[in-house]
Amino acid sequence: MTAQIEEPNPLRELSPQDLRAHAAEALTRARARSAVLTDAVDDEDLVRQHSKLMSPLVWDLAHIGSQEELWLVRDVGGREPLRGDLDEIYDAFLHSRADRPSLPMLGPADARGYVREVRAKSLEILEKAPLDGRRLTENAFAFGMITQHEQQHDETMLATHQLRKGEPVLHAPAPPAAGPAKLPDEVYVPAGSFTMGTSAEPWALDNERPAHQVFVGAYYLDTTPVTNGAYLEFLESGGYDDERWWSPAGWEYRSANGIVAPRFWRREAGTWWRTRFGVHERVPAAEPVLHVSYYEAEAYAAWAGKRLPTEQEWEKAARYDPVSGRSRRFPWGDDEPRPEHANLGQRHLRPAEAGAYPAGASPLGVHQLIGDVWEWTSSDIHGYPGFAAFPYREYSEVFFGPDYKVLRGGSFGTDSAAIRGTFRNWDYPIRRQIFSGFRCARDAREEVS
Repeated sequence: MTAQIEEPNPLRELSPQDLRAHAAEALTRARARSAVLTDAVDDEDLVRQHSKLMSPLVWDLAHIGSQEELWLVRDVGGREPLRGDLDEIYDAFLHSRADRPSLPMLGPADARGYVREVRAKSLEILEKAPLDGRRLTENAFAFGMITQHEQQHDETMLATHQLRKGEPVLHAPAPPAAGPAKLPDEVYVPAGSFTMGTSAEPWALDNERPAHQVFVGAYYLDTTPVTNGAYLEFLESGGYDDERWWSPAGWEYRSANGIVAPRFWRREAGTWWRTRFGVHERVPAAEPVLHVSYYEAEAYAAWAGKRLPTEQEWEKAARYDPVSGRSRRFPWGDDEPRPEHANLGQRHLRPAEAGAYPAGASPLGVHQLIGDVWEWTSSDIHGYPGFAAFPYREYSEVFFGPDYKVLRGGSFGTDSAAIRGTFRNWDYPIRRQIFSGFRCARDAREEVS
């Protein structure tokens, strides 16, 4: 059995003062992004439901404040409720997204005032709260959890912006182009065990824990996510009309909904175009395909003679270092993501071309595992051996089972605070409004040198 190797804890060496500053900076960065996403539109747009798949933007904003009040102000701080009357309105498990416009939500001005008041209290509490002696506050976990919650809703709000009609209101520079080097189509990953998950990552969430050994057989994995150009070959060959490539559930979904291409694509005069945050443009061949469901990804993989990777295969390719024998925090190492590593944080409003981030490649030579597009895997979401829900069952445990598929790696809309090599996302296999793509895998016999 592979020996367990001590995991890095990037906050272990920080003084209490530096840890508080780190948590405050993370909270502040998340709030700045929330402001960009909500200040970009007028009040009418904030309260409108742009799709029944999504909440009104103003609901997301106030929900961010409500969760922060529950955990930081009331639980960590022991303070009295600021707005206990809002608890039910902003409980995501009580009201579906389709029904939220009918709730007595706070209006834009009141929502902004509420989240400002909550944040002021939270920062006061951060200055004084003990950061040890209790699991919820150790390593400032509660503050990291709330940071990640806000960043996750920021990505949800970004997806709502993609669904809204009208002129572009969000702007960002283009991501870097791919370099001249031609990458191999696939990377070989030898059979063996690796450490999956984490027991030491300070802000890791419950479904990422604990670290455990997993044996994975030999396989090949696509070097980069599947590009628009490659996906167009499947589309133009009649892949959407050929039942052979689709699972029964996928074929039923495709047929019932008349799906003929990735979401936001349309064909005009023999050319495929897409809509991206209000911009109408030709589909760029070199970028990873975006806004495809699990079923579409599964069908493409079958057409290509491959399959989708399991999440164990995905994580091994992203974290395992064959030289040291340990699992890294990120493909490139243990350091936090920098701009040269990955396309994250809404820094760009699109995926980068395949091969654009060579500095972010894993030791095995797999590229763009972090950022650009969430990658569908073939795995259902479940708890790892020894899983324990913390600090509440509704974060992940209630979703365990066959209804949801795991996505890995984050997208261009994911902040660095809310992604790492162990992070697990999940969604229904029909979802297409999310920033989802994929790469393929195939089995391999162990090569003998």
